[in-house]
This record gives sequence, C-alpha cells and structure tokens, in this order.
Amino acid sequence: MKFLRSIGTAVITIAICGAFAMGSPERNRSEKIEGQETATLTDAPLVPSPITRHNATKVVVHLEVKEVEGRLSDGVKYTFWTFGGKVPGRFIRIREGDLVEFHLDNHPNNKMPHNIDLHAVIGPGGGAASSLTAPGHSSVFSFKSLNPGLYVYHCATAPVAMHVANGMYGLILVEPQEGLPKVDHEFYVMQGDFYTKGPNGQQGLQPFSMDKAVAEKPEYVVFNGAVGALLGDNALTAKVGETVRLYVGNGGPNLTSSFHVIGEIFDNVWQEGNTSTVVHNVQTTMIPAGGAAIVDFKVSAPGTFILVDHSLTRAFNKGAIGQLKVSGAEDKLVYSGKISDEVYMPEGTGFHVAEQPSSFAPAAKTKAERIAHGETIFKANCVACHQVNGQGIPNAFPPLAKSDYLNQDKVRAIKVVSEGLQGNVKVNGQQFNGVMPAWSLTDEDIANVLTFIYNSWGNSGKEVTPSDVKSSRGKTGKAVQSE
Repeated sequence: MKFLRSIGTAVITIAICGAFAMGSPERNRSEKIEGQETATLTDAPLVPSPITRHNATKVVVHLEVKEVEGRLSDGVKYTFWTFGGKVPGRFIRIREGDLVEFHLDNHPNNKMPHNIDLHAVIGPGGGAASSLTAPGHSSVFSFKSLNPGLYVYHCATAPVAMHVANGMYGLILVEPQEGLPKVDHEFYVMQGDFYTKGPNGQQGLQPFSMDKAVAEKPEYVVFNGAVGALLGDNALTAKVGETVRLYVGNGGPNLTSSFHVIGEIFDNVWQEGNTSTVVHNVQTTMIPAGGAAIVDFKVSAPGTFILVDHSLTRAFNKGAIGQLKVSGAEDKLVYSGKISDEVYMPEGTGFHVAEQPSSFAPAAKTKAERIAHGETIFKANCVACHQVNGQGIPNAFPPLAKSDYLNQDKVRAIKVVSEGLQGNVKVNGQQFNGVMPAWSLTDEDIANVLTFIYNSWGNSGKEVTPSDVKSSRGKTGKAVQSE
C-alpha cells in the first residue's frame, strides 16, 4: 500500500510540475509582473509584432468605440459600430501571464452605450460586467492573462446580436510564453455577417434588420468588414518560398465559417485558437461564430490564391472572398500550369450550351418592363460570376459596370450571350481569360437581360429588343471574337 501510495504521489507531483512547465493558469496567475508597456494595436489585416520578452509585464490597452458610417459594398453604406473605427476591431497581442489594464473609451459623438466581452478574460461577462460605458466616458478594469490562445472579443450590450452584427468584434492573441513558430508574414482576417433591410446590392445607406438577423439570413457575409476588403489593391501579398500565418476570426453573430484558401493546404492549424495542439495538412477548417483559428502554410507557387468561406454562395454572392497575391519564380514540378487546350466532344458537338428551362414570361411592352424582367433573369443566371453590383470578380470574371466592351458594340454583346465567348478579352483596360458559356435563352430573355445590364451601374442606357437579338443570330465577325 505504501508503494502504491508513493507511486500515486509521484504521478501527481510529476503532473503538477509538467503543468507548471507548460505554463498553467495557476503558474500564470502567480507569475511576477515586471515593468509596464502600452499595447500596440493594429487594424486588419495587419498584426502587431511577435512578443520577444521573456517576462510577464503590465500591459495598458486603450480601445476606443466609434460609430461610423462606411462602405459595406460598392454604392452601399452602413453605420458600423466599431472598436477602433474599423471592422473588425483592432488586433490586441499580449503574452500569457501579463496583467492587462484595459481602458474602454466611448467617443462622445456616439449615440449608444457599449461594453466589451473578451473571451480571453476569466470573469463576469469576460469584462462586460465592468465595462458598460456611456458616450463620452471611459471604463477601466484589469485582468490576468491566464490561458494562451487566439480569442474573440465583442460588445455584449443588449441587444447583443445587434451590436455584434453592426461590426463590434475583433481578436486578442494571448501568445504562449515560448511564442509561436516564426513565419515571414502574419495577417488578420475576420468574417462577419451583415443584415440590411434592403436586398444585397441595394444602393444608399442601409439600416440594420433585426428580422433578418433573427431569421439568420444575412444579405452580406464578408471578410474584414466590407465586400472587396481583401481584393485587388487590398489583397494580401507574399513571395514564393515564404511562410504565411493567418489569424482568422469569426464575429458572426450567427454563421459558422468554412475557411479555405483555394490552391493551398494549411501546413499547420491551431483549431479554435488553441495554441497547445496543432494539426497538419488541413484543407478547410471550421470556425464557429465567436471562435477563431490560426493557420500556417508555405507558398510554393506564384499566382493569386483565393480566400473563401467554402459555403460558396457566401463567397461568390455575398462577399466572403479575398486574395493572396504571390510573386516569384514558377516551379513547374510543383504546378505545371495549363499544358495544352484540346477539344473534348463526348457528345459529338462543339457547342457548349448552358441549358435553361423554357421561359413563358409575358413579353415586355415597355423599356421599364424589359428592365424589370431582365433583372430577374440576371439574378438567376449571371450574378454568381458578375456579382449583384456588376463589378465581376478581379482576375476571374470581367465587370459589367461601365463596361467599354459592352457599350461599344450591342451586336457583340448579344452574340456573347447567345453564342458564348472563350479566350482573352479586354474589359476596361484589364485582360481576362476564361469561358462564358452560351445560354439557351429566348430572344425575349436575352433582350431583357441585356437591357437591364445596359441600364445599370453607369452603362449606356441602350435598349435591346427581341428583333435585335433575332437579327444578330448567325452573324459573324467581331461579335464573337475575343481580343
């Protein structure tokens, strides 16, 4: 019995020592605080530099709440409630064992009281119970960072879902004492769902819809607060051979994200922001509302890699899409690119037609009716590639908005829809190379959808009639030639 009791005592002792060696909450609670510093906070997609000190310290954090009107999508404005002036809120980076003195400042021009719930805080409401702050006031509380990991923070003032849906969320990294493996680039990406009273793409200042929020039917699902926040000039960048780390959060308030980078495999994933356990070779990682994940990968091929929520209508129809642009030399062994382009005709025909059901809609009698019918056809057939605002998808699908290619030649536009288009085409000074399938639409439907496009997004205002479509069928020439 004494022997067994000794073994039991030894096991307990080893377990306790092991926990302390790894940096347990109890050890972090008692770790000595040395010195003081003011936290450096960053707006997405930037991340503060890794922490290099080997001691716990007092960290002073100042985070200001601002209610600001900003861009949700092209032509669509929204009144965001923010931590720091942008969505998501500023990235906070501390070390486990640190003592944090937190100042929540509510700008005097704001209309609403706000507070903050940091999932890294152990205490009532994650700090929310101590931080309810009226406009023009500042609340101060402190907490000890007991557990390492990547955590969400958000407002928890009633109605909580409304405050979060208006953009009040961000990430706080409690870095392990030993730090994280070194990488070349670190970026901050956070998904959120937005609920506007108007439908997706409706122009002007859009108010929040509680009915849609309760039904969990967002009009927009976006990265970093807006459609296109990580596209084009705002894309993330890296070079071949470099390592990239993404700190990915999901503010919600409702949807779970299926985060994926098209053309990459995550070498390392710390699921749910848990820095103690890493998994490898992951294609897509689930991030719940109010959760986070850390993903690492090495880029081995140049090109544009697409960040998406792999619930794909959210990406291609509602805005949860971004880009990582990688420069550098090609390695044909890693990725060959297209080797050849050959004709494949298993059905014995060279025509590729996107079949559509027969349409029996009444013929439009006026231009206004033609535009209205055309909008319905556009939303059913075209919006996934060209987007509800006609902006297309950079480097993939050309824009229809203010399109010189469409406005210069009505016959060419008709033939693109009726006969399709393949190869290089230049639109608004940019080259696109892809396939536009022919659509088996009636002359009436083609006339309607083109009239809708010509009368939207700053285009020429032309009207296309069924007789225009009929007379264009079978013609040859520049109408179907790519450039």
